[in-house]
Amino acid sequence: MDPRRNPYAPGAGTPPPELAGRDGIIERAAIALDRIRAKRSARSLIFYGLRGVGKTVLLNRIRIDAEARDIVAVNMEAPEDRSLPALLAPALRAALIRLDRIQATTAGVRKALRALAGFVSALRVKHGDIEVALDVDPEKGLADSGDLNSDLSELLIAVGKAASEKKTAIVLFIDELQYVPEEQLAALITALHATNQAQLPVTMVAAGLPQLLGQTGRAKSYAERLFEFVSIDQLDKEAAITALRVPAEKESVKFRPAAIGVILDQTHCYPYFLQEWGKYCWNVAKKSPITPADAEVATEQALAELDASFFRVRFDRLTPLEKRYMRAMAELGPGPHRSGDVAELLKRKVTNVAPTRNALIAKGMIYSPSHGDTAFTVPLFDGFMKRIMPTLQ
Repeated sequence: MDPRRNPYAPGAGTPPPELAGRDGIIERAAIALDRIRAKRSARSLIFYGLRGVGKTVLLNRIRIDAEARDIVAVNMEAPEDRSLPALLAPALRAALIRLDRIQATTAGVRKALRALAGFVSALRVKHGDIEVALDVDPEKGLADSGDLNSDLSELLIAVGKAASEKKTAIVLFIDELQYVPEEQLAALITALHATNQAQLPVTMVAAGLPQLLGQTGRAKSYAERLFEFVSIDQLDKEAAITALRVPAEKESVKFRPAAIGVILDQTHCYPYFLQEWGKYCWNVAKKSPITPADAEVATEQALAELDASFFRVRFDRLTPLEKRYMRAMAELGPGPHRSGDVAELLKRKVTNVAPTRNALIAKGMIYSPSHGDTAFTVPLFDGFMKRIMPTLQ
């Protein structure tokens, strides 16, 4: 069929043509943000889950919906090699400038910008990666001590007062939150707690890998009361079928039920993989309806594409020892697996392979769903490891 009309949209955070199975989560977030704007109690939201489940898509959809309701979004993605202050400073500057354009008095915004100037000036020496230009002078004694815990709290309180003055809310949208170092994450949690106690309209909607639950708990013991942790997993069968069928039907194309069965078996209903298989099924099929034979050919092409890109870019970041560890995990199956079983396959002691395991967790390749267990953060990665390293030895 005509590839120009192909409706499927696989990609990193690319909105699917049919966002199936997530309406309840989107509505829950909308209620929380509207309550925050009205200065009513609502916990910040943290979405956690494996790669390819659509966390970034959800985050972006909730942000766009919030902005349509005149809530001010502070949009960020945490990289592995930048500090939290470097991430926050330019994003908060942009948000405060947008806030200043809302019709109301601007005294609170000017004070928040002065707080940001002090914050940047005090922490630029400690965190040399802060790069933001501010055309306001800092206010002496406001968020300028050089201590991230106290300065970030003072900064977000000033930002919250400015938002309150404008009768709106400031929402920190942070993707890949697991890459924020724990001591800096602790400062962020402290600051959000301070704005919560002051009943100011500041909150956070964040997303990251499953290790976020442990990271936030270690950073601050009260994190479980401050945040609502929302697990984002593969779609249920009905939603997965909807995600496949609706985009095609809008183009007057149908799937045979057996073809959908092949796709669901291969993708395990993970949203990103559904888009990949849908794309290849469309391109393979000569006409409607798409058949099981089309789905089988699409499977070969989709796996080849994933092996060359989605899986390969992650594999290439690994050291030889890390690759062997991941291959040993794959030998045991999808997981999760006991760390001792992985070490036994490698013929090494658990203590000897612990640094490799920790490095893989830091890189976001694996996580520990419970004490002593290890699992892949990327669905279907066990199959890829067997294809690219046919044997463990």
